Amino acid sequence: QVQLVESGGGLVQAGGSLRLSCAASGRIFSSYAMGWFRQAPGKEREFVSGINRSGYITYYADSVKGRFTISRDNAKNTVYLQMNSLKPEDTAVYYCAADSNPGNIGSSRSLNAYDYWGQGTQVTVNS
Repeated sequence: QVQLVESGGGLVQAGGSLRLSCAASGRIFSSYAMGWFRQAPGKEREFVSGINRSGYITYYADSVKGRFTISRDNAKNTVYLQMNSLKPEDTAVYYCAADSNPGNIGSSRSLNAYDYWGQGTQVTVNS
């Protein structure tokens, strides 16, 4: 069992930056691949980024590639999402998720691959 708590969301102007954090407690954090997802009003939850257990392999949705950076600090049990050059279409609730399957490396874009979810943090980008 792992508990995930996101923070760092807020209101920002287009072109600005935010850094999201997801703090994990419970079982060993380094045993989980991690992902960030987002859900805009009226839309399905979608994959944003993923990272493997060591932090050396990362994945991004095409819509955020080159603007967002995922990272993790296993000593602090935390995964981050640095979001730069934000656009109004990035407005959504952002969720972190943990994948306990040892065969997965953070590349899965399917919600079903992830066992644990945080409560989400709102990101609003004004034009």
